[in-house]
Amino acid sequence: MAGIRYVRGDATVPSVKGVKVIAHVCNDIGGWGKGFVLALSRRWPEPETAYRAWHRDRAANDFGLGAVQLVQAERYVWVANMIGQRGVRTGGRGVPVRYEAIDTALDRLAGHALELGASVHMPRIGCGLAGGRWSRVEPLVEDRLVRRGIPVTVYDHD
Repeated sequence: MAGIRYVRGDATVPSVKGVKVIAHVCNDIGGWGKGFVLALSRRWPEPETAYRAWHRDRAANDFGLGAVQLVQAERYVWVANMIGQRGVRTGGRGVPVRYEAIDTALDRLAGHALELGASVHMPRIGCGLAGGRWSRVEPLVEDRLVRRGIPVTVYDHD
């Protein structure tokens, strides 16, 4: 079993053949405008449009912590909007990251990736604006994706 592959570069430009899913963590309040989502929006309008509609119609869908929305951006590229962050601010209740929600979302993502025969590409999810620690997220990625045979590449932006 191969582990997570770490590379320097842009997670929105995976340089492998085949179907690819770009996974990232979103908040649960409908905010899209800071962090990795800006790089996604520069490349494709679909992930943001779909996320905003998903949030707007949340009373009638599964939007919430742990949910995953798969959005096709190109023929062989999908974006996984994963709800793994409560709000956007660090304060009295700590950082916004919710590790349990990321774990649930990664488990759901694994099903989609296996169905598509896709590799998964991501920044260090939950560790930017969400305030998480990679030492807590990395084992979740290994358990939910790598152990199920899904190739995972994590990108550290230059």
